Amino acid sequence: MMQGEALRFAQIFLIVCPSFILFGYNQSGVGGLTDFPSWVRQFPEIDTVNTTGAQKSHNATVQGAVVASYTLGALFGSLICTWIGDILGRRRTIFAGACIALIGQALECSAYALAQFTVGRVILGWGVGMLSATVPVWQSECSPADKRGRNVVLTGMFIAFGFALTQWINFGFYHMQERSASWRGSLAIPALFSLTIMGSIFLLPESPRWLVLKNRSDTAQQTLACLRQKDAVSPEIMHELRGIEVSLEESSSGNMGLRDIFTMGEEKLFYRFVLCILLQFFQQMTGGTLISVYIPIIFEDNLHLGSSLAKVLAACALTWKFICCFVGFYVVDRLGRRAAFMISGGGMSMCMLALTVSNSFSNNHTASIISALFIFIYNFFLPVGFLGANFVYPAEVAPVRLRVAMHSFSIANQWLW
Repeated sequence: MMQGEALRFAQIFLIVCPSFILFGYNQSGVGGLTDFPSWVRQFPEIDTVNTTGAQKSHNATVQGAVVASYTLGALFGSLICTWIGDILGRRRTIFAGACIALIGQALECSAYALAQFTVGRVILGWGVGMLSATVPVWQSECSPADKRGRNVVLTGMFIAFGFALTQWINFGFYHMQERSASWRGSLAIPALFSLTIMGSIFLLPESPRWLVLKNRSDTAQQTLACLRQKDAVSPEIMHELRGIEVSLEESSSGNMGLRDIFTMGEEKLFYRFVLCILLQFFQQMTGGTLISVYIPIIFEDNLHLGSSLAKVLAACALTWKFICCFVGFYVVDRLGRRAAFMISGGGMSMCMLALTVSNSFSNNHTASIISALFIFIYNFFLPVGFLGANFVYPAEVAPVRLRVAMHSFSIANQWLW
């Protein structure tokens, strides 16, 4: 049986990696397919390529609603974890999320009508929402305190990889865009990640904190021993187990429930809750997701590049963003969470100011090149704090008994915006 570092790497690459590649891949995957001729023929109701005037405006509205239906599903999926997360446990919730995502993917890539595609999009979002709300909590609860930040910040790295992977795969299918296999194949590929999660999750340990919550301290002790690669009766394991038990006893002594999130008291639960909510709100307001989704269009309109070259440059920009996530990986535990957020926010503000100025010269080619350059610089600063550390912080500031609920609300708030 795997233990210690081997077990930690298995958690990362069999569960965390595919879960958050799904997050990034599906968030931007459809946007790059909507101009494929085979797509337009299949779904004429959302054709914005061959229409003009009022019809184009109407189709664009419908297209936006169809694409956004994924977000609505994810919002529901993350919120439902507030209630089922502590009932099912972390592993069963993750398995359920992967199953639901797989059903959505099957409906999407086999769709011959817009209604079926939209239903598939909602169901896919539901599953991904459950994964995004549960996986960081499970990983955080299984990680030692000194490695928790690094381990959980990997979520942002895999989201960035998902965005980049989408662009490269869509570019690969771009040269066969006349065939429906181009967009169906692109939408079917992430099913591999769902299957990986489903096949792996029960080979890995349950959260020790959830086991203690369910009065299974003996199992939690064995789990901690495997995770830390130590003897089950060693002082380190007994001390960590006792710490979890004391934390749960303190939170349960006051009969803590969901309604207590909205009260202050000695633990300042509402203050912690507001921090979690505002952090995810600010993460979305940075515009990082918007830029990642629409970056090919930005390059086409600003630099007047051809569609093919714009897609390559967009894929390169998002690959650069993924590489820059390694900076956040090393910064988050060395400088702390607040410093990472401040560096990231300050750098992005500088880039946004530069983009505002350069884009004011609409017909200046040099200004357009500067705009493209600052998109790359922006993609350096974003992962330092606001693409990974934002998943760590809510899980750390929430009390054990309300950890899933607070984290689920914070992730739902992220999907909302």
